[in-house]
Amino acid sequence: MGLELVIFIAAILFGIFLYWRESKGNKIYRFFNKLFNSKALQMKSTNKKGFVYKQAFLPRLIYVVSFFLLLGLIIQFLTPFAVFMGYNGISAFATLIVGTLIGTYLANFILKSSEVIEEKSDSIEDMVHDTIEKGKDFIEDLKRDDKVSESPVETLKEDKALKTEEKSARERLKDKGLL
Repeated sequence: MGLELVIFIAAILFGIFLYWRESKGNKIYRFFNKLFNSKALQMKSTNKKGFVYKQAFLPRLIYVVSFFLLLGLIIQFLTPFAVFMGYNGISAFATLIVGTLIGTYLANFILKSSEVIEEKSDSIEDMVHDTIEKGKDFIEDLKRDDKVSESPVETLKEDKALKTEEKSARERLKDKGLL
């Protein structure tokens, strides 16, 4: 279990590295694209798609599995290590695939969030500054209300004075000529 955990963490880091590396340039993917597709079907030079970069889940899974399968077969036949001959080898193989896929999605999240933070850094700074200013204004308003508070009797007298100055509904209708 300890070795599988180490393999899993290493696979996550490998997936992050793989995704980051393909986000910088996709020369190997372009080479295979030119090799397998006709001129009309080849990808444009502005397209940044790679084996794992900007791919959907299934093609990404296929590319990662085929990469580790090819690597395992090379190790199996060129070295004395029997990679696929036991439970531990197959378990490590599955752990490598799952860890690499998780690493690619983790790298995608990190790259996307860093781009969003860079784009929105000025607006976030302004929002925080505006929020702080509004908070200061609110606290000042609370302090002023505490100092200026009047007695309830004075506020009732002011309310009655406002009500007596207003015209009644009957007088307003007469002024409009409706009565």
